[in-house]
Amino acid sequence: MNSQVDWKLRWENELDLADHLELADFFRQTYGPTGTFNAKPFIDARSWAGARPELRAIGYDANGVAAHMGLLRRFIRVGSTDVLVAELGLYGVRRDLEGLGISHSIHAVLPVLQQLAVPFAFGTVRPQLHKHIERFGRYSPLTIIKDIRVRSTLREARVDKAPVRLEDALVIVLPVGKSMSDWPAGSTIDRNGPEL
Repeated sequence: MNSQVDWKLRWENELDLADHLELADFFRQTYGPTGTFNAKPFIDARSWAGARPELRAIGYDANGVAAHMGLLRRFIRVGSTDVLVAELGLYGVRRDLEGLGISHSIHAVLPVLQQLAVPFAFGTVRPQLHKHIERFGRYSPLTIIKDIRVRSTLREARVDKAPVRLEDALVIVLPVGKSMSDWPAGSTIDRNGPEL
């Protein structure tokens, strides 16, 4: 990696229009190569896809936005137990910096997670990213949970589509204020809202 990345933690209400325009462009360029549908939410100055984050870890280098991770505190239901989490999502890294890795953004937000006193950070990734996440898990207390169904609401109601999405995803959990032994058992997770 040839680029020096400077991480900035920004609360959502600190971002101005220029920030949202820059981030929307970053996401269109980052997610677009994985399919036009993935870049579609980031029209104009929209810099979020589903739920809007409350805090962002944004990595900048000489070329602008290099990487991004969003954070949103919410209650999810694991099995029949409500759990306060900081959902991590809206992750992206510029193509020329793909070696930057998710670990850099997690390390950028870890002090904030501890300051927010959430028991767990939580996120989901596509099963195709299993090997990538597994490598990262060797160097952190991150736990990967398989065989979980995750239910989320769609970000927009449509008459031609069910209002919820049920998917098989890899669930990642990072203990922050509690230990992993405190994570409840369950084969389903309800976000009770859209994915971050």
